[in-house]
Amino acid sequence: MPYIPLEEHLPGITGLLEYRQDSAKPIRELTQVLLRGPSSLTEGERELIATVVSSRNQCRFCTAAHTAAANVLLHETETSEAVKLDIGTAPVSDKMKALLEIAALVQAGGKKVTPAAIDAAKAEGATDAEIHDTVLIAALFCLYNRYVDGLATVTPSDPTFYQGLGERLKNHGYNRLPNGYDHLKKK
Repeated sequence: MPYIPLEEHLPGITGLLEYRQDSAKPIRELTQVLLRGPSSLTEGERELIATVVSSRNQCRFCTAAHTAAANVLLHETETSEAVKLDIGTAPVSDKMKALLEIAALVQAGGKKVTPAAIDAAKAEGATDAEIHDTVLIAALFCLYNRYVDGLATVTPSDPTFYQGLGERLKNHGYNRLPNGYDHLKKK
């Protein structure tokens, strides 16, 4: 049960963002730029960063949401599951493995990122912009994970909820839907 009154039909982060739309606006805009804006990393790869961080933070809602978004964007389910289990053996490029390792270090603590981790990513072809965005996405999802869990938001257990959310994130990104979320209320 959430610690503050939230709309029952809006579990996880969505209810929180609707609760304070003024503070949600810049958070949504930043997330939209980082996960859906122009980048040499695909949208699916950026969702994998969110997935790894959320999984390591044990945020059930965000892990399920971003796993679903990654699955939709990658058109398969194996990669997101593999990166959560073992980045080193996941079916992603060596550059992506190095970036995911940096994301995992950020999740553990910003000062855990080492020159060696940065050098390893650069040796695999990661650009400064890709390293920057990986660190910022990882830090942002630490914020989201703590926001969602810190206010005990509702976490649906039905996998079909997350499949629908993954599609919504693919189709609409992180922007607030133009007509809000009343359509999600159970009739």
